[in-house]
Amino acid sequence: MFLSTSWGLWRSTFITLKTLSRLAPVRRLCIPTDAVCDAGTIFALSSGHGRCGVAVVRISGPASSLVLRNMAGLTQTLPPPRTALLRKITDPHTKELLDRGLVFWFPGPHSFTGEDSAEFHVHGGPAVITAVLQGLGSLKGVRPAEAGEFTRRAFHAGKLGLTEVEGLGDLIHAETEAQRRQALRQMDGELERLYKDWSSRLKRCLAHVEAFIDFSEDELIEEGVLNQVDRSVQRLQTEIENHLRDKRRGERLRSGVQVVITGVTNAGKSSLLNTLCQRPAAIVSPIAGTTRDVVETSLDIGGFPVLLSDTAGLRDGLDSVEKEGVRRARERVEQSDLTLVVVDSTQLPPDPQQVPAFLQGYLDSVLPKPSRGHPEEGTEAAADSVLLVLNKSDLVPEVQKERTERELRESLGLPPACFLSCHTTTGLGDFLTLLQSRVKTLCGDPLSGAPSLTQARHRAHLQQSVQALSLYHQYKNQDLALAAEGVRLALTHIGRITGRIWAEDILDIIFRDFCIGK
Repeated sequence: MFLSTSWGLWRSTFITLKTLSRLAPVRRLCIPTDAVCDAGTIFALSSGHGRCGVAVVRISGPASSLVLRNMAGLTQTLPPPRTALLRKITDPHTKELLDRGLVFWFPGPHSFTGEDSAEFHVHGGPAVITAVLQGLGSLKGVRPAEAGEFTRRAFHAGKLGLTEVEGLGDLIHAETEAQRRQALRQMDGELERLYKDWSSRLKRCLAHVEAFIDFSEDELIEEGVLNQVDRSVQRLQTEIENHLRDKRRGERLRSGVQVVITGVTNAGKSSLLNTLCQRPAAIVSPIAGTTRDVVETSLDIGGFPVLLSDTAGLRDGLDSVEKEGVRRARERVEQSDLTLVVVDSTQLPPDPQQVPAFLQGYLDSVLPKPSRGHPEEGTEAAADSVLLVLNKSDLVPEVQKERTERELRESLGLPPACFLSCHTTTGLGDFLTLLQSRVKTLCGDPLSGAPSLTQARHRAHLQQSVQALSLYHQYKNQDLALAAEGVRLALTHIGRITGRIWAEDILDIIFRDFCIGK
């Protein structure tokens, strides 16, 4: 009995070590949740630079309570946690009065960083801020924080996941309403929960495959385990692929929709740019070829971020500088999410029935084929990638405009067209409504549906996860160890997104689900 028990224990330990050795690469690639930061106490101005009514100076680390006692004159007890207390802020050495302000005490782990933290809310004049920061810097064991160090400590303390950290960064840099909504949703942890769910399911799949490899010979594993793994892996692969088919909406919303104005010379492209941004951002001149480089400006259109670019007029360049401008213009159009093709409406055929064919030929001449939407994103993306702007409409008779608009509504195969006069702003409201609709379609609603991908690195790792899961299907009937490697690689790539993955988790599942060794 003793020998049998000892042999079983030895064998289970040996197999466990075998399993751990296969999982060891995963462990080396992980970012541990309990990684210890520099134990020093750090401080920084958290409210931004410049004159303001109130400035916030944050302190975090083991000496935070001593700093608070020293500079706020708290010789007896600390303030109640998360409660404002009006105090005199003094120099830690000379005890000279620096300011009178509010102090806060945040004992760990119930703080942003998970450490003991404190805050000084002082007046926002440069001299006050400088004096407080110099006083903090004169204390032994207290140093200025490095860029992003407070958030890094929060991550290592498990207060924020990596995607939540990225959401916090996006929220700080959000310039439009839609960006704010998307960043708040990511900071709230929706992406983190989605990826953690996938990670948990992949761990279970990998644990079951590893258990089957190690213990199936002794009939310790129930029948049908691999069939369950097959179904789970297939479901996961389908879910990740569907998540990737988002037409880059979240990434566009985060970085801004690339809208490019193009057309032949003297069509009114620079006038359109100035009209949309309501300032003379580009030089407007009757001389053909005035714009020779890309002129960019950022806009907020209906709460969505847009990077609007005016480009050189398309024609056979007369000199090397203009040729380079035309080359850059065509290159920028190829990279655009939405192209505004400007047409001089005085050049349209007098017969409205000939206008669709004229516009089709015009589009073919100014748009390179790759810019007519991304083929891999389908016909819907192609339809949403171009708008026709029929400029100088104030020079066209009203009757001819009405007949032309009627003809264009009945025409198939052309992008939406809108008459506009940049000189009188006639038609501007209709054009902005159409432009906002297209931008909203390209970005999507940040509050509806599943959370969107916002980072190119997320997309890259998820694509590699899908490829790794394909390896599982390829090798599951040939070499189960190679199939398990596919699942492990998929788990590693999702772990790189969230910043957390542990080999021990897989061992826990093996012993819990199958009661190995009781």
